[in-house]
Amino acid sequence: MNTVLLRALLLPLAWFLVASTAQAQGIEWETLNQEAIRLQRAGEYDRAVAVAKEALAVAETKAPPHPDSVATSLNNLAELYYEQGHYARAEPLYKRVLQICEKALGKHHPDVATSLNKLALLYCEQGHYARAESLYKRALQIHEKALGKEHPDVAPDLNNLALLYNEEGHYAKAEPLYKRALQIYERALGKDHPSVASCLNNLATLYRAQGDYAKAEPLYKRA
Repeated sequence: MNTVLLRALLLPLAWFLVASTAQAQGIEWETLNQEAIRLQRAGEYDRAVAVAKEALAVAETKAPPHPDSVATSLNNLAELYYEQGHYARAEPLYKRVLQICEKALGKHHPDVATSLNKLALLYCEQGHYARAESLYKRALQIHEKALGKEHPDVAPDLNNLALLYNEEGHYAKAEPLYKRALQIYERALGKDHPSVASCLNNLATLYRAQGDYAKAEPLYKRA
C-alpha cells in the first residue's frame, strides 16, 4: 500500500475519532446539565453547583468548545449563585455569558438583551442602580430595534426599567413605562392575560406609594 493511500485511509479514521469524542462529550454535558437543573429545582444547591461546575468543565473542553453549551453552563451556574445571594460569584459568570453572546451573535441580538437584563437584575439586588439602569436601557433599545416597539418582548424591558425607577422613588419616570408595558400586553395578549394583571398591580403599587389611592384601587381590583 503506498503512502498516499495510507494517509487517505487514516484521515477518515482520525475524523471519526474526533467526532466520536465530541459526541460523547455532548452527551455527558447534556446529562450533567439536566442533573444540575433537577437539583436546583429540588433546592439541593450545593450539589447543583458541583454538577453545574462539572458541566461547565466539559463544555469548555469539548473539541471544539461550543459557545452555546459554554454560555448555558455559565448561565446555569450564575443562576445558582444568584438564588443563594452569592452575587460576587454570579457577576463574572453573567459577564462572560454576555461576552460570548456578543461575540457569537453580535451586540444587537435579542439574546444579548436577555443577558443584559440578567446582569442588570443582579445589580439591582445589590443597589447598584446606575449600573442596572444603563443595562436595562440598552436591552430595551435592542428589543425595540430587533422586534419592533410593540412586540411583547419589549414589555418586560419596560417593566424592569420602571421597577428600577420605582425602587429609587422616581415615580414620574416609572409611570409612563408601566403604562406602555400595560398597553403592549393588552394589545398582544388580551386584557385578561396574567401579564396584564401583573402590570396593573405594578402600576397600582406605584400610585399607592404616592398616596394616590383613588387611582390604585380600581387597578388592584381589575388585577
